[in-house]
Amino acid sequence: MTVLTPPAPEREQDRGRAIARLTSMLRIRRFEERCGELYQDEKIRGFLHLYIGQEAVATGVMSCLRADDAVVATYREHGHALARGISADAIMAEMFGKVTGTSRGRGGSMHLFDTATRFYGGHAIVGAGLPFAIGLALADRLQGRDRVTACFFGEGAVAEGEFHESLNLAVLWQLPVLFCCENNLYAMGTEIAHEQAETDLALKAAAYRLPSWPVDGMDVDAVESATRRAVAAIRAGEGPHFLELRTYRFRPHSMFDPGLYRSADEVAQWMTRCPIATYSARLRAAGWLDDDTLAGIEQAAREEVEQAVTFAEQSPWEPMDDLLRFVTSEEVRHG
Repeated sequence: MTVLTPPAPEREQDRGRAIARLTSMLRIRRFEERCGELYQDEKIRGFLHLYIGQEAVATGVMSCLRADDAVVATYREHGHALARGISADAIMAEMFGKVTGTSRGRGGSMHLFDTATRFYGGHAIVGAGLPFAIGLALADRLQGRDRVTACFFGEGAVAEGEFHESLNLAVLWQLPVLFCCENNLYAMGTEIAHEQAETDLALKAAAYRLPSWPVDGMDVDAVESATRRAVAAIRAGEGPHFLELRTYRFRPHSMFDPGLYRSADEVAQWMTRCPIATYSARLRAAGWLDDDTLAGIEQAAREEVEQAVTFAEQSPWEPMDDLLRFVTSEEVRHG
C-alpha cells in the first residue's frame, strides 16, 4: 500500500496545532506546580485542588469550542480557565484574593468566573454546575443560538441527584450540552469501585439515551478527536453528548489531603502515562519537536507564571468600603 505524505502546508498546520496543545498542557502544569508552592508559603489560602495529571482533558476539549460557546467547570478548574483563554494574571490574582482577580478576589481557587470568555465557574459544590449548564443551554435553544455548553464534572458527581436530573432534561429537551465527565477514579478519597455499582460511566449515561463513549483522558489527541466529533453532532441538532474522560490526578484531592487511600505504586504507574511526557515523545517521533523548541515552550510558560505571581503580589486588596458591594443589586442599593 502506498502511503501518501500530506502537502507541506497541511503538515505544518498539523504541527502548529500539536505544538499549541503541548504548550497549553505545559502552561497548566507549571501554573499548578507554582500554585502548590505558593500554598505552602501561605500566599494562597483556603482550599486548593490541583489539576496536575489531567491537563490533556482541558486542552483537548477547549480546542474544539468556539468563543461564543459556554464552559461550566468544577472546583478543580484552573486548567480549564487557562485553556479557555483567561489570563494567568487574573487567575493568580484570584488565588491570592486580590481585587484584580476574575471574581474580584471574592471567590478564590474554586470560583473562577469570566463573562468575556463565557466561563461560568468554578462551582465548589459537587454536581452544582450540571443544572447551571442545563439553564445556559436551554436559553441558547430558546433563543435559536448556535452554541454549545461544555459542562465539566468529576465521577463523584455521578452519585448526585443533579447528574440524573440534568441528563434526563437535556435529552428530553434535546439541549446542546456536552457533558465532560473527568473520571480520575477517586471522588475525594473514595475509589470509584466503592462508590458506583456500575463503574462504566459512559454506559450509565447511555441509559438516558444520549450518545456516550469513553475516551483516553491521558491522550490529548484522543480527547480532541472525541470532542470534535461530539461538538459537530451537537451543532447538527443531534442533542446532548456525554464523554467519559478517563484520567488521573497525580496529586491528592486537595492540599489538605494526605492521599493515604491509594498506593505510591499506583500513582507511579499512572505517572508513566503523563500526558505531557507521552505527547512530547510522540511529537519528537514525528519530527515536530526538538530540544530547543521544548526549552522555548518551557521558558515561556515559567516566565508567564512568574509574571502572574508578580501581578498578584502587587495587586491591591478590595477596599473595606466595598465590603457590602454585590450583596444586593446596585440598582436597589442606590436607586
